[in-house]
Amino acid sequence: MKNYQNSALLMLSIILIFGCGQMKTQNEAINNANTSDPYIWLEEVEGDSALSWVKEQNAATLAELQADPRFKQFESEALAIYEARDRLVYGKIRGDYIYDFWQDDEHVRGIWRRSTLKSYLDNQPKWDILLDIDALAEAEHENWVYKGATGLPPVYNRFLLELSRGGKDAVVVREFDLPSRTFPASGFFVAEEKSSVSWINKDQVFISTNFGPGSMTESGYPATTRIWTRGEDLASSPVVASVPTEYLGSWGWTIFTPEKHYSLISKAKDFWSHEILLLSEKWETRQLDLPLDADLKGVWNNQIFAVLRSDWRGSSKGSLIALDLKTNQKTDVFVPDSKSSISEINFSSSHLLLTIQEDVVDIVYRGSLLEKKWVLEMLSIPRGGTISIYGADPLNVNFFYTYNDLITPTILGYFSNAVNEPKVIRQSPARFDSKNLILEQKFTHSIDGTKIPYFLVRNSEMPFNGDNPTLLYGYGGFEVSEKSEYWPKTGKLWMEKGGVFALANIRGGGEYGPAWHQAALKTNRHKSYEDFIAIAEQLMSDKITRPEKLGIMGGSGGGLLVGSVFTMRPDLFHAMVAQVPLLDMMRYHKLLAGASWMSEYGDPDDPIEGAYLKKYSPYHNLHVEKKYPRPLFTTSTKDDRVHPGHARKMVARMMEQGHPVMYYENIEGGHAAGANLKQYATMAAIEYTYLHRQLGVAE
Repeated sequence: MKNYQNSALLMLSIILIFGCGQMKTQNEAINNANTSDPYIWLEEVEGDSALSWVKEQNAATLAELQADPRFKQFESEALAIYEARDRLVYGKIRGDYIYDFWQDDEHVRGIWRRSTLKSYLDNQPKWDILLDIDALAEAEHENWVYKGATGLPPVYNRFLLELSRGGKDAVVVREFDLPSRTFPASGFFVAEEKSSVSWINKDQVFISTNFGPGSMTESGYPATTRIWTRGEDLASSPVVASVPTEYLGSWGWTIFTPEKHYSLISKAKDFWSHEILLLSEKWETRQLDLPLDADLKGVWNNQIFAVLRSDWRGSSKGSLIALDLKTNQKTDVFVPDSKSSISEINFSSSHLLLTIQEDVVDIVYRGSLLEKKWVLEMLSIPRGGTISIYGADPLNVNFFYTYNDLITPTILGYFSNAVNEPKVIRQSPARFDSKNLILEQKFTHSIDGTKIPYFLVRNSEMPFNGDNPTLLYGYGGFEVSEKSEYWPKTGKLWMEKGGVFALANIRGGGEYGPAWHQAALKTNRHKSYEDFIAIAEQLMSDKITRPEKLGIMGGSGGGLLVGSVFTMRPDLFHAMVAQVPLLDMMRYHKLLAGASWMSEYGDPDDPIEGAYLKKYSPYHNLHVEKKYPRPLFTTSTKDDRVHPGHARKMVARMMEQGHPVMYYENIEGGHAAGANLKQYATMAAIEYTYLHRQLGVAE
């Protein structure tokens, strides 16, 4: 996951990107349904009839796919990748230690552990197990899934630990005392909710959670941010910020830096606009002088950093600006051109770390403010793929970084201020044979003339005869960039076995900054689909593949992408995998956190936006007289982000109309569709066995 440096996007990205809003009761959702929907009963997530239907579909899918000898092979190969003991450990620097969460065949649920930084850098880490999640689950008779731990700087003796039942986004938050390795009786504890809890100091936390009727917004998020003091009643904790129920929600967090600590609150009006408040030591609030749609990236050295989503005070959309907290003077830190955009912003104790993508290829700069001007120095990290600054912390001068691309295993590097240059410390072993594979960046043009990039991986000896099994993957939403990163599972189960892989960089994503994303918002969503179709047609024009050999795949918002393209152009593909997809665009805003996505997709109840949504909503655009290739829909019962009812209803309607379809729903696992490594491996075997069979890949 990207490191958002305790910014507003840290909260919003974790909580909102296909967000984890408070679930309305299923009866409430169903009672509000359009009674003309004959499959509304499938929205009752754990209803007896619905689960009986799910188990019936699961049994049919597994019976067919497990009969293929490739299923066990793919499952075994995927599990070997997930459980590999020689995989890289991406630790977080916290004080003098590296913290890590690890899963393997012995630790199915995982162990949370730490090692000294020195032994880790020497590649001889001495791991100290802090908490064994398998043992905890057994002792407490709970289906615990580890979701994360946040330590209190600078000592890191206390952590806020998040545990999920079965992989849901709803978590139990428990304070963990590291010296005693216990959950102290006096520690902070929040019952299972989709809460936001973050440190202010050793005896106080920000908390946004469900306090009962009226405390949640219409989108299902907390409407208040409170300060909870140790030992005091949670229900009586004072409110420091609140939003109307028609807003998205409110969250608080603290940025710890050497010069001071900055406590902030976000009052989100919708997904893309929010007020940011800075708190004084007396808890008085001051609204930061930023446009509502600015993307706050952090506060450091008494300056606010934000990426603009619209032109403001002489600075252009997409620029990184800094505002002095005392003088309010604005400085442009980086102004992108037509080929570049800002990918990541991090801070060490001494420098700003800025990752830029130029035509979806990363470059990292180290920034310093000299005589009121920002000077950016390019770091000597490999170019051509994806770079992530890992473990950067405003309390530490040093940091890690990673580099990889679609066929290059991840390189882990370390930047020491003492040496003043990046140094590679290790590289992940290859998980698939790539010696004959070629990675290329290609461009095509969408129907409106816009130039669209995509990455292509193929065998160097591939014949250009239009007969190559090809998988096209895309997302195209929420300003998320699809980059050239190492995909070991896809590499092993598809590329190594002769499959061509294409990764789409379509509008709606963040590849070229806010403008690229905004080009496909709401009633322009079709731009994403047109871009995706243009890449598919280019693959055929280049004699790489043909419809009978082309499959498409996408998850979450990408599930909506491939579901929409599937109903628009069923003639263009022969396989489609929609993972935890969003498909009913006329009811998405009534299911789970769907209302929080209306600033992305539009309001189904608005006459103009609703009419537009219905034109492409996959669930509403299936027709009995059309011929569709046999698709595969996968989801999870425990997904409390995108409601599993989307996929269930789509499949039921296809079956009603007599169309061939496959379906698999993991009974647990949350939005990741798996709660442990074995479940991930089974899901991989399901998807890739289906693709090999559907696209005619020889055994």
